[in-house]
Amino acid sequence: MNAEMVTHENRDIDAVARQESIGASVASWSRRIHGGVLVFSLSAILALATAAECQSITHFPSLVYGVVLWGWWGVLASALWKLGRRMPFLSSFTAKAISIHVPLAAVLGAVHLFLLWSLGFTALGWQGGQTPETMASYLFNANRYGIEILIYGFIFGIVGVIRYQLDAQQQAMNSLELKRQLSAAQLRALQMQLEPHFLFNTLNAITALVELGRRAEAVEMLGHLNAILKSTLKRTTPDKVPLSQELEMVENYLAIEQVRFADRLRIEIKVEPSALDGLVPCFLLQPIVENAIRHGIANCESDGLVETSARRDGNLLLLHVKDNGSGLNGRSKPGNGIGLKNTRERLAHFYQDAYDMKTLPLDAGGFEVAIAIPYERNERS
Repeated sequence: MNAEMVTHENRDIDAVARQESIGASVASWSRRIHGGVLVFSLSAILALATAAECQSITHFPSLVYGVVLWGWWGVLASALWKLGRRMPFLSSFTAKAISIHVPLAAVLGAVHLFLLWSLGFTALGWQGGQTPETMASYLFNANRYGIEILIYGFIFGIVGVIRYQLDAQQQAMNSLELKRQLSAAQLRALQMQLEPHFLFNTLNAITALVELGRRAEAVEMLGHLNAILKSTLKRTTPDKVPLSQELEMVENYLAIEQVRFADRLRIEIKVEPSALDGLVPCFLLQPIVENAIRHGIANCESDGLVETSARRDGNLLLLHVKDNGSGLNGRSKPGNGIGLKNTRERLAHFYQDAYDMKTLPLDAGGFEVAIAIPYERNERS
């Protein structure tokens, strides 16, 4: 991958990051606008209802009284919401938060009542012709003051519950994103574990051919290795690829091994056309085939056979790799070893419990790996 390609990729990443940032800002402003509209619409409705109860919504002093009565709580609700965003502990139901809100409710309740009472000293006059004394007795009493405290507590409770729910959702989203990133990182690490292992073995084989004077065959092997490396370097994420693309990798690898073993290795690939567009985890079959050759065919003096097959069975994609080598002779127990263990771990990441992988010796000699995974059609084909 050259510097120009890296630069283009970095530009693409920056563009995506900018788009995501703009999208997040728009979403944040949208939530603020919707919340503010809801709070102040409710305050306006209550203010009109209060004005109508006093005299009418067209009576200006009654309308002002309703706006001051309920607009106060709309402003207070918005202030508590913004304060909770900056200092989240104030929206919690802890003893510390309550110890702050109780005296704050007492002070703000008194201020609100005084503000309502002071409207009579303006050009609006006293509401409904009431005297200062009668308005004071109406506003400044235990019942009315208690209502102020209760309304404050109700608003605090609503803000706290909504804030708690939003925080819980955000934490759940962050947890899911973290799990996704960790899963992707682990899958990438598993893939990187396989690729150097394969490269090391191939370079050793090429070195051996050069030392034996089989330079034409070494050049042919390098050509196949070049095709494999090009395909591998294009994969920037440990995702799934069509089976047809995975088989290209296997065919190039088998071509390398056929140069190495010459007449000692026979290869059979049987794939139903309906299975070619099925998705499989990248680098799935190559380590299994490599395992078959290293532990099976390498011990055969002649007529080694590696057979790879794939077919679709309803909602399943069935993959088989088998050889006619020496079975478990020279191998570890089924399922162990870098190649098979790595493959099983990656299948578990991609499919959880919705896959099956069996490794078993054959009665006639040799070894077989059978994999069943959910069939997923490649939508890009």
